[in-house]
Amino acid sequence: MYRKRLLVLCVLAATLGCSCAKVETELPIKSNVDTQTSFDEEKSSQIIAISLEAMKEQASNPSETKLEKVKQVMQRLEEQGYAAVDSKNQINMVCADQAIDFCQAVEEKHQDDFMLTVISDTLKWTIYDFHCEDGTVTVARNIYQFEDGNMQLEDSAIYTASDWKYTAEGYIMFSGSWYSEAYYLFTLSDMQERVALRVLPLDEKYRALNETYMMPISYVKNNMFLMDWSEDDFSALDFYDLFDIFYRQIYGKEVPYGPSDNLGMGTVYQIPKEEFEHTIMTYLNIDSQTLQQKTLYRVDTKTYEYRPRGFYEAEYPEHPYPEVVDYTENADGTITLLVNVVFPYEGLSKVFSHEVVVRPLENGGVQYVSNHVIPSEDNVEESWYKPRLTLAEWVKVYGAE
Repeated sequence: MYRKRLLVLCVLAATLGCSCAKVETELPIKSNVDTQTSFDEEKSSQIIAISLEAMKEQASNPSETKLEKVKQVMQRLEEQGYAAVDSKNQINMVCADQAIDFCQAVEEKHQDDFMLTVISDTLKWTIYDFHCEDGTVTVARNIYQFEDGNMQLEDSAIYTASDWKYTAEGYIMFSGSWYSEAYYLFTLSDMQERVALRVLPLDEKYRALNETYMMPISYVKNNMFLMDWSEDDFSALDFYDLFDIFYRQIYGKEVPYGPSDNLGMGTVYQIPKEEFEHTIMTYLNIDSQTLQQKTLYRVDTKTYEYRPRGFYEAEYPEHPYPEVVDYTENADGTITLLVNVVFPYEGLSKVFSHEVVVRPLENGGVQYVSNHVIPSEDNVEESWYKPRLTLAEWVKVYGAE
């Protein structure tokens, strides 16, 4: 499996003219992997120097986004044979063949080393120096912050990966922990990190579709892509969660209907019919009567009753993200997206897959037509999702209005 993927990437690299020959290190060959966990400062310094020069060249172009800056730096590192990727996996990894070589060495329990630069959109550089022997991976890493034309070292760590895998979806996923005196004083536990980095490239069309249709909704505080539904049956959807999300998309700000500062007090709003329906109907082809049946609508005041999420409906801070891996343009003008749910925190490159049908509109907008979760024995439960309280549960927690 690894050799096939390596061959694909090598052909791709040759086609694109990529200079990604593996950069050899001078680490001595020793039988004890623990002796090879030092950080390669020399190679790291070269990466930092290349990055600083690339950032300096971009200083004259303030209109570039941070992601565009990151892409330019990655291209410069690629030219010098250094592997790099952005922290949110929005850009294809450069010199990815080095990563696949290393993963193969881990699987075959050979000795190898690999340095990878991960750049965030906050202009933070994390340089990983990986070493493997007998199937065990040790991680040495430094974190630098780019500021005022310089790189400042913020943190260093060395640990043995407690979990390391190269997944069928083309991700390196690893995790580990290490002792930090300052952190332990506050938490009585070791520091931890869980990392998911995409190795295999994604078609730019897939990335564009994902950015346009999936990322604005994603999987935070809503069940839109967790349940089966269609324009013929909206019953599985929580329209109040969707109101929060669609409102932000339309107006560029959060809904003004927030919870009470008193965590023990429930809050109820009456949202005008026009406002609520306009927000929902901008993205869903649903009529007023159906929407009223699926919500708490007051005929006398022509308002939708709305209870904001409170303390008892809070979700965990870690969430997965969507990744479009294929699409079909349908004869009726809709597009069917095949989407994987990627959850770095849980070390899963596919919690499950689902099909999302969208209808692009002439005005540049979109209507979401349906969602279907693809059945599989490998599907994992959506542990991050917390549904809103039902009316009965809300009354039990907060009391009657």
